[in-house]
Amino acid sequence: MRIIEDHQGLSGLPKGMVLTIGNFDGVHRGHQAIIKMARQTAKQKQTQVAVMTFDPHPEVVLRPERPPEILTPLRMKSILLESLSVDILIVVKDSLKLLNLSPQDFVDQFLMENLAPSVIVEGPDFNFGYGRSGDINTLREFGKSRNFEVVGVPFVDTGVKDGDVSGRCSSSAIRRLLGEGRPRQAAQILGRPFRLVGRTIPGRGVGVQLGFPTANIEPIVQVIPAEGVYAGYAVTGDCLEDVVFGGLRRPAAISIGRAKTFVGDHPLLLEAHLLEDKVEDLRGKWLGLDFMRFIRHQQRFETKDHLRQQIKKDCEKALNYLT
Repeated sequence: MRIIEDHQGLSGLPKGMVLTIGNFDGVHRGHQAIIKMARQTAKQKQTQVAVMTFDPHPEVVLRPERPPEILTPLRMKSILLESLSVDILIVVKDSLKLLNLSPQDFVDQFLMENLAPSVIVEGPDFNFGYGRSGDINTLREFGKSRNFEVVGVPFVDTGVKDGDVSGRCSSSAIRRLLGEGRPRQAAQILGRPFRLVGRTIPGRGVGVQLGFPTANIEPIVQVIPAEGVYAGYAVTGDCLEDVVFGGLRRPAAISIGRAKTFVGDHPLLLEAHLLEDKVEDLRGKWLGLDFMRFIRHQQRFETKDHLRQQIKKDCEKALNYLT
């Protein structure tokens, strides 16, 4: 997959590609359906599939006081998109000038001048232009006079319907579910378990003392699920690219918490205990952690022996669920 990250790179791209535009945060089942349609259309047109995404997320520029948490930072997103056979990834560097273009100016001054796509494939909730004032119907009207077709892809029903989660695929629904400690429902929307990625860092050594050594993770800038203990899987590698997608998954008990057991105030800790008899030295490795099921909330223990007993129960529950 070819990645274009500057305006100059657009000039070398072929005209008439099949294009889809969006944030694609999470690359969830709705995004996958759009890209699948784009691939099918490109095959018919005998051309390439281009995905246009934005970095940073437009909300970071428009509302810096409350930026959204990110499910898949750009490097992760690019690997996931490549796995879906995207030919070209166009990364638009967001600016107020670009985001303030009217829908017509965005089409004429940006899309047509630089890409002139033959087909644009989007979902029904697609918006573009200043104040998100343009939608898929606006795009269709522009396409009639500018010689491009617009293909709409219907919502994918995930089966997750609870409160504000309507059953439709959305990145905001995934963020909410992870924040509530509901990884199974988040996975239904993603089409795969949520994977948190990070490099191992030195820990406090408490796990070793208790007989349950853990790998401590310093995550990249990514959504972190609710504090608690989870059953999950770990994928190990030498670099970020090794652990973003695929890989050999190994059962693990995962803890996210603030070490309230022995310290009153402590930064958030992410620890994974691999549920295997012999685990290699993971220092300096990258880990991808798949969250499968919430086991319990964090709690305070008065003694190390009480904590040791609880960790043993947690590991048994995690292994039973995973096997």
